[in-house]
Amino acid sequence: MKPLQSVAMGLVVIGLTAGFGEYDALPDPLGWVLVLVGVLRLPPDTERRPVLVALAALAGAVAVPLWVPATAEALEDVDASLAWALTLPQLGFIGLLCHVLAARATAAEDLPAARRLRFAVTLVVVVAVLPVLVLGAGADVLATPAAVLAVAALVLVVWQLFTLSGRPWSASAPPAASSGRSPAPDRSGP
Repeated sequence: MKPLQSVAMGLVVIGLTAGFGEYDALPDPLGWVLVLVGVLRLPPDTERRPVLVALAALAGAVAVPLWVPATAEALEDVDASLAWALTLPQLGFIGLLCHVLAARATAAEDLPAARRLRFAVTLVVVVAVLPVLVLGAGADVLATPAAVLAVAALVLVVWQLFTLSGRPWSASAPPAASSGRSPAPDRSGP
């Protein structure tokens, strides 16, 4: 599986819910494991790769206690803004990943992909900020549009990751700069 395919599959697991009693049969921590596997398989020269790994690990760690229904319900009962705050590592990871991939696409002169990824970054930022208006300013009328936009942003990002997973710039280091010299001949003999 290509690195971006693994990340996309992880985000699919995170985004979907399959009820199994009170529990989600598609646990978010499993999704974050897939995301981490994908991020660790990105080219070593990927910009901000350690930060991506750290954000994915943090989001995965946050997802572990939230998988327990009683914990998630207790959190909602305490304060909805606390539940929102716990989504910030996830949103930070997705936004940073799209930003990094947009830079790689730009460097590879894949400008349509870079534009779509920058648009995804903008959507993720809006999704991260809208709950401030809904919860902090009491703009309850924005709650449904905010939820719809969050789902749309996740679908866009997953689609982009699957679409771009086969591009050379997404899965491999850029070619070494040519020095103008031909490689040395192999003289190891027969």
